[in-house]
Amino acid sequence: MTSTLLTDLYQLTMLQGYWHERMSETAVFELFVRKLPPRRNFLVAAGLEQVIDYLENLAFTHQEIAYLRQSGFFQAKFLDHLATLRFTGDVDAMPEGTVFFPDEPVLRIVAPLPQAQLVETRLINLLQFQTLIASKAARCVLAAPGKSLVDFGLRRAHGYEAGLLAARAAYLAGFSGTSNVLAGMEFSIPIFGTMAHSYIMAHDDELAAFRGFAHSQPHNVVLLIDTYDTLKAVDKVIALAAELAQQDIHIKAVRIDSGDLAALALGVRRKLDGAGLQQIGIFASGDLDEYALQRFYDQKIPIDGFGVGTKLTTSNDAPYLNCAYKLQEYAGIPRRKVSSGKQTWPGRKQVYRRRDSNGILTGDTLTTMDDRQEGEALLQPVMRDGKRIRSPESLETIRKRIAMELDSLPAGLKALDEPSGHVVEISPALLELTRQTDMRLGLN
Repeated sequence: MTSTLLTDLYQLTMLQGYWHERMSETAVFELFVRKLPPRRNFLVAAGLEQVIDYLENLAFTHQEIAYLRQSGFFQAKFLDHLATLRFTGDVDAMPEGTVFFPDEPVLRIVAPLPQAQLVETRLINLLQFQTLIASKAARCVLAAPGKSLVDFGLRRAHGYEAGLLAARAAYLAGFSGTSNVLAGMEFSIPIFGTMAHSYIMAHDDELAAFRGFAHSQPHNVVLLIDTYDTLKAVDKVIALAAELAQQDIHIKAVRIDSGDLAALALGVRRKLDGAGLQQIGIFASGDLDEYALQRFYDQKIPIDGFGVGTKLTTSNDAPYLNCAYKLQEYAGIPRRKVSSGKQTWPGRKQVYRRRDSNGILTGDTLTTMDDRQEGEALLQPVMRDGKRIRSPESLETIRKRIAMELDSLPAGLKALDEPSGHVVEISPALLELTRQTDMRLGLN
């Protein structure tokens, strides 16, 4: 269970203020992204399951309360109250794997004000990261259709939890698996991996290294061939393949991790095919992202699978989301922020998605909760009275949803660089609620 102290201090100082002023009526907060990162046409919602787990287990331990007592920030009676705090609210959210766009609420919390306020930091922390990685991974999947993609990013991840959740998010988006063994155990994700260059270098002879590995891993023979001379190593693989075949051991693939991957893959493929070893695949890794994958795919480079690491797990070209968790209603009154560049739409909202007869996305409408629009309502009930209302979705269910969502995108949204021009329509009902809210605030 994540410590409830994994939050910003100002969440707790505000809670003491609310307690002091006896402000505990129902509040509505919504989490959304203000604008897309550069070169992104869409985002993929991910991380909801971890949010639900966090909210269901929300509580302060005796040790945490003791720490807060000695911090000097809080009154003793407030901390006695805080020790009893649990999440008792309602949650509506887009199911994991849903494609979404700016200003569309991904998640809504309806709870007593102190509870809804306290959870802000961790909710953004969980949803932003997995959404970033799932969105990056989805772009990789779109760039290299039909290719096997494996998460190789653990060693470059920004910490323990990031490495685990990145593996989960990438798998949801369509990756075949991960090199992260703990993620395999925690989430039942297929795990992949063979050897490093150090294994080859520890042997006095490259062929001996290949042979030894094949005998120790007879059902997982993927040989790393770029430690010394890649094309000469292929000749050794060809010779070894015949030897191993007599022992009913078969080489699955060779892996290239450096150099001109396209040129080397072409050379390796020619040699393998010339020896009648068309069944041996080629796996490549090394500083890859969706742009590299698309180049290989477009040029028909004979690489069957890719290990994608650093640039995936850090979402290097878009390492954060301009997301916010804002108060939209308190004590039954719609609220909104009007700061320049950070304005919000007031009240509880819903997103309706329209599709054509072939299931292709044609548009979204953002509106108020009571304004039924054409299309599918994207925010669905998730928790009521602090408890989940259904069993956790399997990763396979979410994977299928993302695959369907990606298939439903029009061509413009699938492009890696071209702006899509997709606009979320704002309904007349929401515009009118905004006008009324501004009048109440004396803004017009």
